[in-house]
Amino acid sequence: MPELPEVETTRRGVEPHLEGRILRGAVVRNPSLRWPVPPDLAERVAGEKVLAVRRRAKYLLLECESGTLLIHLGMSGSLRVMPAGSPPQKHDHLDLLLGDQVLRFRDPRRFGAVLWHIGPLELHPLLKALGPEPLSDAFGGEALFQAMRRRGSPIKLVIMDNHVVVGVGNIYANESLFHAGISPSRPACDLSRADCDRLAAEIKAVLRRAIDAGGSTLRDFVDSEGKPGYFQQSYMVYNRQEEPCRRCGTPIRHIRQGQRSTYYCPLCQAFARCARRDRVAACHPSDLKP
Repeated sequence: MPELPEVETTRRGVEPHLEGRILRGAVVRNPSLRWPVPPDLAERVAGEKVLAVRRRAKYLLLECESGTLLIHLGMSGSLRVMPAGSPPQKHDHLDLLLGDQVLRFRDPRRFGAVLWHIGPLELHPLLKALGPEPLSDAFGGEALFQAMRRRGSPIKLVIMDNHVVVGVGNIYANESLFHAGISPSRPACDLSRADCDRLAAEIKAVLRRAIDAGGSTLRDFVDSEGKPGYFQQSYMVYNRQEEPCRRCGTPIRHIRQGQRSTYYCPLCQAFARCARRDRVAACHPSDLKP
């Protein structure tokens, strides 16, 4: 699934082609995405000027004069800027018409979304409950520490919770925890302020490096020019089960957490359970697992 670096890579790729342009309409070939494409989308966007192309979590936001297009890439979606008249392929479900170009939405699995919203974006049902952006000043060690204090769930699951911080998907949660030297199974409430400072800094650093590399391409993702990402070439733990740790040589281990694959080094991320009694005492007893 495209995660925050892949969505940000896409945003940066399409922004120069969209900002300031007038949408001529839309061609919807298959409206049956995760949520149905509005049946009157072509009429709604025709004549709209794209004022800005932003991102909130994993949503791309095309802010227009009368409303906003929300685009989610789902599990296999991509956006490509192509010459007008380019023949559509099997999974090319929607085009936004730009005159001499089209913005083409491709989604083989159809878990993505293209929606139109009128009104304040912060009130949209998909956006209003989201936590802070990980690369913003609103997210840091103190914010993470406060969010962790009464959570006994494993730290990896907590940093993947969009109510705590948005956009830290499975790949980048694994990588951030490795660089911070924190076991993915450690209870969140066990983390000290210093741990949270370190982890927040590594989340920011990992995401920035991934964006610089164009994101990760494990299966479907390509950018707006059809190019794959390259961050997977520098993974420290993700998808490296039984391969030697790049730091210490210990075989990387694999477990399942919340129906997702977790990879970690048992030496570099040694798990000292409940190392800080003051942190654990703040957890709700029902949250602590034996």
